[in-house]
Amino acid sequence: MKKILCLLLVLVFAMSVSAAALAAEKEIKIAFITQSLTNASQAFAWSQFQEYAPQYGYTPYLFEEDYDPQKGAAAITTCIAQGFAAISINPTDPSAMIPSFMEAQQAGVIVGMYSSEVPAGSEQYRTFMCGTNDVICGEVAAQTLMAAFPNGVKVVEVGGQSGHDAQIKRHNGFFDTIDKSIVTVLDSKNCPRWSSDDAMKIMEDFITLYGDEIQAVYCHWDIGATGCIEALKAANLLEGVYVIGVDGCSIGYDQVIEGTQQLCIGQNFTRMTTDTLDTIKKILNNEPYDEVTFTAVDVVTPENVHTFPYPKW
Repeated sequence: MKKILCLLLVLVFAMSVSAAALAAEKEIKIAFITQSLTNASQAFAWSQFQEYAPQYGYTPYLFEEDYDPQKGAAAITTCIAQGFAAISINPTDPSAMIPSFMEAQQAGVIVGMYSSEVPAGSEQYRTFMCGTNDVICGEVAAQTLMAAFPNGVKVVEVGGQSGHDAQIKRHNGFFDTIDKSIVTVLDSKNCPRWSSDDAMKIMEDFITLYGDEIQAVYCHWDIGATGCIEALKAANLLEGVYVIGVDGCSIGYDQVIEGTQQLCIGQNFTRMTTDTLDTIKKILNNEPYDEVTFTAVDVVTPENVHTFPYPKW
């Protein structure tokens, strides 16, 4: 009887171990690798991965670079070693990630760019990209500014994190679209980080140099626009200055509502996340997929701000 009982216990234990192993094998791990959760848009994006990934049968894991590309490379190495199915990454320096992307693809890991893109000519090193067309953000900023000032305007540009894909494209889209007979760019400078304090410091320098010549500010992100607005307020120059921001966060909407920001060009990070998860699913199922998926932008002004859903971030 004791022998039978022992055999039963062994059998039960073996079945439990097998069930646990099977469950582990079924886990589909995906990584969200971001510059930093201090970037409000990326903190919100991570919340969306946590909300929606389980609906696809995926377990999401977070890796932060803290604005250090080496940490991004280390995260990818970890994902390869631990058998992740896919990574979705918004890197500090996309070009620095190319060798890591190559290693991931060679290991069979899906490489998805999120809200960012690799340098032109390097597209073969990532599997797909889901994000906003940041060139269009710059184009919308230029077109709206020219419509608001058909007789001419003097503007300063406060760029995002220098060298970041979004910073480059938002700058290029703007400068390639403006009519220089209408728009005079007094100055343009990029921030070392996506930091409101950095944007404020640049704006303070512009105010020292140009004072009340400044009629408009094009800032690459809404929270950076906050820093610009504070600098203008401190100098008693905010009234009448046309402030543009990009992202579509709650702070940007609040600034449009209160009248300190005249244009907020909004991104949809929920849709960006579900587009990413849809694409990963198609690839894993060997189905056709779009290599690049752009989410549409919202053009938010004081006249229409209340027609849009208030942002959750």
